[in-house]
Amino acid sequence: MAAATTAGTVPGVGAEERMDPRKLIAFFAMVLGMFMSILDIQIVSASLAEIQAGLSAGSDEIGWVQTSYLIAEVIMIPLSGTLARIVSTRYLFAVSAAGFTLSSVLCATATNIDQMIVYRAIQGFIGGGMIPSVFAAAFTIFPPSKRSVVSPIIGLIATLAPTIGPTVGGYLSHAFSWHWLFLVNVIPGIIVATVTWNFIDFDKPELSLFKKFDWWGLISMGVFLGALEYVLEEGNSNDWFNDNYIVIGAIASAIACVVFFYRAFTVDFPVVDLRAFANRNFAFGSVFSFVMGIGLYGLTYIYPVYLGRIRGYDSLMIGETMFVSGLAMFFTAPIAGKLSTKMDLRLMMVIGFVSFAAGTYIMTGLTDDWDFYELLVPQLFRGFGLMMCMVPINNIALGTMPPARMRGASGLFNLTRNLGGAVGLAIINTVLTNRQDVHYERLRENMDWGHPAAIDKLNNLTANFNSYGMDGASVAIKQMVGLATKQAVILSFSDIFLMLTVLFLAMVLGVAMIAKPAPQGGGGGGGGH
Repeated sequence: MAAATTAGTVPGVGAEERMDPRKLIAFFAMVLGMFMSILDIQIVSASLAEIQAGLSAGSDEIGWVQTSYLIAEVIMIPLSGTLARIVSTRYLFAVSAAGFTLSSVLCATATNIDQMIVYRAIQGFIGGGMIPSVFAAAFTIFPPSKRSVVSPIIGLIATLAPTIGPTVGGYLSHAFSWHWLFLVNVIPGIIVATVTWNFIDFDKPELSLFKKFDWWGLISMGVFLGALEYVLEEGNSNDWFNDNYIVIGAIASAIACVVFFYRAFTVDFPVVDLRAFANRNFAFGSVFSFVMGIGLYGLTYIYPVYLGRIRGYDSLMIGETMFVSGLAMFFTAPIAGKLSTKMDLRLMMVIGFVSFAAGTYIMTGLTDDWDFYELLVPQLFRGFGLMMCMVPINNIALGTMPPARMRGASGLFNLTRNLGGAVGLAIINTVLTNRQDVHYERLRENMDWGHPAAIDKLNNLTANFNSYGMDGASVAIKQMVGLATKQAVILSFSDIFLMLTVLFLAMVLGVAMIAKPAPQGGGGGGGGH
């Protein structure tokens, strides 16, 4: 086999065109592991109320079921490249899959909120080890000619899992109980752990590197990313820097950030290899990935909030409505794969960003009676746009990385998407709160007592409630306040969609900054510079 010619890099990166069935089996098991890990970020989002009731948790505590998972995962994702080098992909992945399965069982057995938060953090940390390994494997074990098949698969899983998370979660907690949100991982987890242990053999452990391991780098990275994620997740609900914990978190993150970057550039075996950013396409690919994180996680969050708060949907109805963009992604993935071999990847990204922007632009006309059919077209645009962007972004960022750097680069690349999601959610929540207040004040000015339409409405409501023998005037005023508040919420949603539209159109200009990537069809693209 031609694999022998690549001595000094990752074994098995030969130019052979015939796919080794063992590698294929290993790869698909890894993809399933990654799917579970990413799905679990969002699987609880539509079912938090059920978990809250089951664990008798306070409303300020329940958000931590998601936050603890995200904080732990964000620390593990960049670390996984270094761990894979030390212990090999096989050990890292199989142990991660087994640990993820075990911690899922622990989550299902939690009897109070404190246990649940700890178990979710363990689950997120261990699960984070599975995500970048798949990207690294895809670009090292397959020849470039197979990328048009492989890249859409990982792109689809990375975007589909968070999108259908609320749907799957809503269904499971409806049909069974919230415990099944976690128990559903057990059988696939056992399969993934067993198959990856037996079939992954594309690299060897370098245990000697353990002696050089940068513990200070690890601690500083953990504090930097963990505290940053905490500040972003909790900032809005705790009134940002008016809260002592947020201030402490921000200071800790800033100090740890300085230490982390200092270590990364001065020690000879840093915890994360930041030199990947010297590759221009990788750097731009990471920026695009960050923005895709804002779009992906931001919209997966904002649709259920609208459907729950304004339309009064339960978790199952939200899931059914949100399923459309998942279907759109599923059907777009093979098309995106085909196009990536025939078309300039930059043009594909432009189409994707414009499609995404079109979907959010339609949503700026949101009213309080939008339903499945009004949300259908924006969601189709969103699903199509996500896949059209994801495939070329993956190829641009990782397609020119030398195999030796691939594992570290993959961890960084995946981190940017998650951080984009965290930053996006923090901004969206803050804008929602602030704009709602602004819109409410404006609406209140228009509903002053000299406004004929407001007086008519108030009189009609008063007469209506009087006829039921209630104190019509005070009930009517409450109703009017409720209407104004609801309208203010909807207007602030429109503001968010407008912001996202502008952001994605701005990305079209960013595409012009990338060097033309090599086409995916022929050879090339897999070697180092």
